[in-house]
Amino acid sequence: MLEARAVTVERRGRKLLDDVYVKVPPGRVTAIVGANGSGKSTLMKALAGEMKPCDGDVLLDGRNLKAFTAADLARRRAMVPQATSLSFPFIVIEVVRLGASVPGFDAITTRAHAIAEEALLAVDLAAFRERLYYELSGGEKQRVHIARALCQLAAATRGPQDSAMLLLDEPTASLDLPHQALVLDQARQQAEAGRAVAVVLHDLNLAAAWADELIVLKSGRVLARGAPAAVFNDALLSEAYGCPIRTNATPAPGTPYLLPHLLRLLPHAARRDRRTFPSLLS
Repeated sequence: MLEARAVTVERRGRKLLDDVYVKVPPGRVTAIVGANGSGKSTLMKALAGEMKPCDGDVLLDGRNLKAFTAADLARRRAMVPQATSLSFPFIVIEVVRLGASVPGFDAITTRAHAIAEEALLAVDLAAFRERLYYELSGGEKQRVHIARALCQLAAATRGPQDSAMLLLDEPTASLDLPHQALVLDQARQQAEAGRAVAVVLHDLNLAAAWADELIVLKSGRVLARGAPAAVFNDALLSEAYGCPIRTNATPAPGTPYLLPHLLRLLPHAARRDRRTFPSLLS
């Protein structure tokens, strides 16, 4: 269990998070939503241990993140931020293998090489393994880093009682429709394997389709939490985003209304081709 207790983050006299209590339980996908500037990325960084709160605590399995070494945290959690820059001319597979070579891990083994290849397959980038990273599109780069995070979690050694976490900050922002579904299905599989998954999403349709629980932020505070069906209503979303929002309402006649039939919304028979990668889930 990953949780924030009374977490406040303040920078330059401004509260980015204000007395926030959240839980990200294992085995579930928790989506964090809210308007720009509501504190979503700050909360994700605090949960990852990358941003230290001024007040309150972030706990992993009841233990304060402050008590973990960098190597211990690397074994337990992988994070994909909104944007990542690389200055060296790495090829794609080398970037993915970085997940298996973070400080504290053993030297890259044959097993780690196999996991990296499997992670590339999982994000539909096997054909790109020898491509230079900087030549890729924004969406392709994002999928490379998601593969790196999957590789990190799969390659790390953990005790049988040690939970693992996958934290994704806007992983679908640069992706086309089929790759949005592919990435979120990988997040779902990680949760089904018992890992805690937290994901920041701007697309509320994606959040409704894939998340088990939602955390709605406004001005650095938790406005609501709960299942999508309970949280997504006109009044609450209109308050969260500061504009009129209508749920389950089609637009005016003549205006196209598109909602992809994402994998999680399809009946079981249509999910038989779902690609699973056992070593990424072990």
